[in-house]
Amino acid sequence: MQSEVLELDERFGEEFEGRYVFQEITWAKRSRIIQKYTKYHAISGQVTSSDYIAIQAETIWASLKEQPPHKPVSLEKLLSEDDGIPIGLGELFSQIVNKLCTVTVEENRFLSEPSEDKSQTQSSQTSASARSSGGHQPKLPSNQQKPSSSSSSSLTS
Repeated sequence: MQSEVLELDERFGEEFEGRYVFQEITWAKRSRIIQKYTKYHAISGQVTSSDYIAIQAETIWASLKEQPPHKPVSLEKLLSEDDGIPIGLGELFSQIVNKLCTVTVEENRFLSEPSEDKSQTQSSQTSASARSSGGHQPKLPSNQQKPSSSSSSSLTS
């Protein structure tokens, strides 16, 4: 498992000065953290809400293997709105952990988008999208017309 060492000076305050060691977490651990803070619709399975802050805080906490002896970082401090860690420090921790745990741009977008605005689940490929991507084209019943496409010539090589 990969790890990264961060030596902090006093730029985020003397409280946070010192050596931090982050280690990559397993796929199972990351998946459990996401599941813990994500709610799904009982019938459709679509995401109804997701607490990105809690997911990121737990991911940071899970990958933080060493910190200064006076233990300036805790899960409670990562989650706190009133007595939390400085914004810049949280962003720095997030960047390190996301890189170590290979959180992709797509996953990061999924985690950071509000779930009320749009569905965060990816729909499976339908036969219509398979046709438009150049896949096998099923025979249509005689009462349906094949949709015309001006880009069909670009699909053939």
